[in-house]
Amino acid sequence: MVEETKTKESPAMGKTEKLAEAPEMSDAESNKIMEKILNAFKEEETPVVENKEAELLERLARLQAEFENFRKRTEKEKLESSINANANLISQLLKVLDHFELSLKHNNDRGVMLIYDELNKILEKHGLKVIDTNGNFDPKIHEAVIKVDGEKDGVILEEIQKGYLLNNKLLRASKVKITKVTEKK
Repeated sequence: MVEETKTKESPAMGKTEKLAEAPEMSDAESNKIMEKILNAFKEEETPVVENKEAELLERLARLQAEFENFRKRTEKEKLESSINANANLISQLLKVLDHFELSLKHNNDRGVMLIYDELNKILEKHGLKVIDTNGNFDPKIHEAVIKVDGEKDGVILEEIQKGYLLNNKLLRASKVKITKVTEKK
């Protein structure tokens, strides 16, 4: 390998510079050097690229999970909002049901009976159930408004006002007359 020097004239300075030329190499030597350089770059970049790729994949997975949680939360809130709106409307309609029942106690009008039955069917379809008042008093679903002496505690004698559950949640407690054992001295 012989190193040749070339001269270059600088027009501004009027001087001649000597430039060293790279030694001549065979294609095989040139390819080996290029491979070494590329491998050095790959070794340096690979951890950085892999770390960056792993970081981006992790961020993507987190964003997907956050979006899925957001979607589920908004669906749940939407459903709860709808249920609450129905509960408010149905609780206002309970007064209408009470008036129908009072009307039917005093008057057996067939038209009123049909309207009352239709309204009941619609409300039942939306999850309204009448609370059972046969049996013993349950403070979770019954409200004792009258207590009378009796042989056994907590027996429901009479229903004063119907109570209702909406989708198995208490909407209005049944107002009832119950027995209470009094102690004799």
